[in-house]
Order: sequence, then C-alpha cells, then structure tokens
Amino acid sequence: MDIAVILKIAAVGIITAIATMLLKRSGKDEIATVVSVVGLVVALVMMLDVIVQLYDTLQSLFDL
Repeated sequence: MDIAVILKIAAVGIITAIATMLLKRSGKDEIATVVSVVGLVVALVMMLDVIVQLYDTLQSLFDL
C-alpha cells in the first residue's frame, strides 16, 4: 500500500472531524451527521483501488 493513500485518508478524516465539531458547536447536528457520512464515503472510495488490488492478489495467489 502506498503511503500517499494513507496520508490522503488521514487528511480526509481530520477535515471531516473538524467540520463535524464546528457544525455541532453551532447547533447543526443534522448537517454534522451528513458531513460525517460523506467523509466516510469519500474514504471508502479512496480505498476502492487498494481493495481491488487486494482482491486481484488473493485471486492470483489461490488461482481462482
């Protein structure tokens, strides 16, 4: 796994956490929840390529 992917996901997590905290403090809990879910989806989409590589590696390893 490339270190750049890990750093990008960490950056998305930090930005999401800060945005969520700011929104909750301003009383917009519903929007904070949406921001959290969107952050999770963005991180999963970023991980999609790594998951595909893992699947291909396992498939070639076990000759499936």
